[in-house]
Amino acid sequence: MKNLKICLISLGCEKNLVDSEIILGMFNEYGYIITPNKAKADVIIVNTCGFIEDAKKEAIDTILDALDYQKNGTKVIVVGCLVQRYYDDLIKEIPEVDLYVRIKDYLHLGEKVEELLEGKIVKKGMCFKPLNRLVSTPAHMAYVRISEGCNNRCTYCAIPLIRGSFVSRCKDDILCEVKGLVKEGRKEICLISQDVTNYGYDLADMNLAKLLTEIVAIDGDFKVRLLYLYPDEITDELIHTIKNNDKIMPYFDIPLQSASNKILKAMHRRGSREFVLDLMNKIRNLIPDAIFRTTMIVGFPGETDSDFNDTLEFIKIAKFNHLGAFKYSPEDDTAAALMEDQIDEDIKTKRYNELMEVQKMISYEANKAFIGRKYSVIIEGYNEDNNAYFGRSYFLAPDDIDGEISIEADKELEISKEYLVEITDASFYDLFGKVVSV
Repeated sequence: MKNLKICLISLGCEKNLVDSEIILGMFNEYGYIITPNKAKADVIIVNTCGFIEDAKKEAIDTILDALDYQKNGTKVIVVGCLVQRYYDDLIKEIPEVDLYVRIKDYLHLGEKVEELLEGKIVKKGMCFKPLNRLVSTPAHMAYVRISEGCNNRCTYCAIPLIRGSFVSRCKDDILCEVKGLVKEGRKEICLISQDVTNYGYDLADMNLAKLLTEIVAIDGDFKVRLLYLYPDEITDELIHTIKNNDKIMPYFDIPLQSASNKILKAMHRRGSREFVLDLMNKIRNLIPDAIFRTTMIVGFPGETDSDFNDTLEFIKIAKFNHLGAFKYSPEDDTAAALMEDQIDEDIKTKRYNELMEVQKMISYEANKAFIGRKYSVIIEGYNEDNNAYFGRSYFLAPDDIDGEISIEADKELEISKEYLVEITDASFYDLFGKVVSV
């Protein structure tokens, strides 16, 4: 019997990507061939996102595209957040899909697939095992999920409805996974979660700072990046742990969503604009090279011009290196979707554009400060359009979130290798440099 070919399409965030990698690992272990080519696949798996309206539309479009390949005998399996949230609706509206699997049923994914492919499977016994991932990120980095779910019941967010309450992952499993990734040569380990800073609240004598202390004790040439920090959970212990360990990147990804205290309260977000400014000043005083990123939501129900101006004035003072923004999207079964004073789409768009225009100049000024300085940069690829390599340093998160460094080199550079690069110029979101040490 020939080995079946599997094509997996992963949509949404890094947490979803980790699920996709575990699914790929499951199939890979049991002899299936992984292919990026949908036309050659015996099975297409779509791992969906259901976080905001645009993500739902993308998921539906991707599912419908996958169904076009059924005429070749291809089976289509749909998993992920959209399925977890709209399982019954999807079965009713798109019954052509061969198999829907909710997140809560992932432990039984193997047997469900075996039932679907009866008579064609390589061998039975497939199991969804987090430590058996087929990592799909570039060779120099990987994501490590340290928890599942979320206890922050923000009024706009459906994540707790999809992923459930917060549960910390076993420390020993995390350490085992990091050791394996470092042994493979991964130089950047990104710890991810819906709320990284809440890690350990449900474990005995454990928190994020203690976990980091054990991770950095692992032998190897690697660094750790933290993503998704809740501001009021960034403790002095955590700040000093980051300050005192060269293996931890001083990169503070702190999604705020708004800087209007009134809107923060309506969002059920803890903390205030004053608290966050004090926190950032404290971190900058202790760690001068600290980098800050945030995300904002514009057009939240009840957001007035005055509330929006509070956010604009805040970002001018806070000076985040990187900032992303979303236009508020009402999500089913969330408190904010039922609130009065929903904002018109044209106002949301106007505020989004104004916010990003202000941030563009802030980012530009922050980028210019890098000119003339030298940094260790990991090469991620070569751009034939401008005949230059591109890469990242500690102040740029992966997956094109924060931009990139375009690099001149007299000699051929090795992808996924680190080089010393001098920054020579800056644009609004990207940097330019030259290799000074090969």
